[in-house]
Amino acid sequence: MMGRSHALSGWCAGLAVAPLVGLTSVAEVVPFAAATAGYALLPDLDHPGASASRLLGPVTRLVSGAVRAFSGVLYNLTKGPRDEESTGKHRHATHTLAAAVLLGFLAANLGDRGKWAVLAVAVTGLVLAADALGDWIVLAVLAAAGWSVVGAGTAAADAIQAGLTQIGSWIGVAVAVGMFVHCLGDSLTRSGCPWLWPLPIRGETWYELRLPRPLRFRTGSWVEHGVIVPILLIAGVLLLPGAFQAVRHVFDATQIWIAGQS
Repeated sequence: MMGRSHALSGWCAGLAVAPLVGLTSVAEVVPFAAATAGYALLPDLDHPGASASRLLGPVTRLVSGAVRAFSGVLYNLTKGPRDEESTGKHRHATHTLAAAVLLGFLAANLGDRGKWAVLAVAVTGLVLAADALGDWIVLAVLAAAGWSVVGAGTAAADAIQAGLTQIGSWIGVAVAVGMFVHCLGDSLTRSGCPWLWPLPIRGETWYELRLPRPLRFRTGSWVEHGVIVPILLIAGVLLLPGAFQAVRHVFDATQIWIAGQS
């Protein structure tokens, strides 16, 4: 499982996409990125050992079993003449662009049904992210919420109410982007990912998209932990609102100081 890598890629994607959906402040961007990080783990609900499948014990294990069964049936019904013999249970139905769009749309509809529905979807994403990345992401969201309350100069209840209203407008995007980023991450591995289903490619409806052979890596290998994860960690900091400008300011100040010493 690439749980941490998927969650970090979702975090980075959330930070990058947030301005595109009109979110610019720390109080808006951080919760969006946290939700995206969590939903970047959702496709692996089709694997019994994944974080999403173990999240709520017997409840999510039951959901995982249903997802796996559905995926297997869908694979057998739609596989092309050159698709491999497979159960179709893992890295199939939930690992498609179609699934990302569909679940994103459903989440957006839930977001229109009131603050409690919005909160449930957002908190689920946050819990998933915390399971993979640690409690720091919860603290980051709480800090962003506190910043919002202090900055707005309003009562906490009013600020939370306003925040839930804002979340309702983007929670579907967070779900869809997170799931799609997961698919892109799996496409970097040796197994690939059939995220263009049901588009037939070379006689396969479930054609696994992959990098060229020399660039592929195995899940859990040194490439993932020694190269991919560090890059995502650095990007996850630099993409925070104002972070890149702050780093550049420090760099420029250092250059001026060095020049003054010479």
